[in-house]
Amino acid sequence: MPQRSHSAGILGIQVYLRASLWIMQKESRKSDPSLTSELKRGVAVINLPSPRGGIRMREGNGLYGWVEVICGCMFSGKTEELIRRMTRAQIARQKLQVFKPALDDRYGREFVASHDANRIESIPVQNSTDILARLEDSTRVVGIDEAQFFDTGLVEVVERLALRGIRVVIAGLDMDFKGRPFGPIPQLLATAETVTKLSAICMVCGAPATRSQRISSSEETVQLGAQESYEARCRAHHHPEPEDWVGRVPRRAQVVSEARM
Repeated sequence: MPQRSHSAGILGIQVYLRASLWIMQKESRKSDPSLTSELKRGVAVINLPSPRGGIRMREGNGLYGWVEVICGCMFSGKTEELIRRMTRAQIARQKLQVFKPALDDRYGREFVASHDANRIESIPVQNSTDILARLEDSTRVVGIDEAQFFDTGLVEVVERLALRGIRVVIAGLDMDFKGRPFGPIPQLLATAETVTKLSAICMVCGAPATRSQRISSSEETVQLGAQESYEARCRAHHHPEPEDWVGRVPRRAQVVSEARM
């Protein structure tokens, strides 16, 4: 009799949990229909009494994901790190999708590629809302490269993805060539669960580089390019004005010269 009553109690708990999940699904259709499929798959960690006493854990996918941001200057390995994390997710057989802004076609339209030629398939999109439109129901991991080129709506899109239980990995420049915060990256840094800031090597003195020096004559904020347009620089050897390759002037020497005048 005690065993039967214990089993009936567990059955009652399971019925209650199923009913609660059904109510959550119903409410989600009113607020955000796209969340319904995630609620079907996601079950929070639940504690159930064990027939032998104590607590047994029942684990599901969970209702919440998280956000990881990889940032730094040019040539610091941001995309390489994004590809590494995506590759690990593939090895674990997790369904993933990688997105990038359509304007970045330096290494092919349908690939995210690092400067050392590592690459992974990606989906080019025109704006941040296209990510939601192209998202597949079974996707558990989303990668976003060159996030600085997206509109500010990316912050809300990323938040919605995380609330659906998706792991979001973002890579992008934290500063433009003038050393100013770039695009939606500052807000993403503030709201992410984890932040990885990478550095390169200054091409003038060899110190850790955290800034991107424009060596072409263009003053446009957005200019796609690689070694022909940018150099990694430390704080001392970076200056906000574009410089020609021949007319390179170390920033520290320039500051000292101006102070003596």
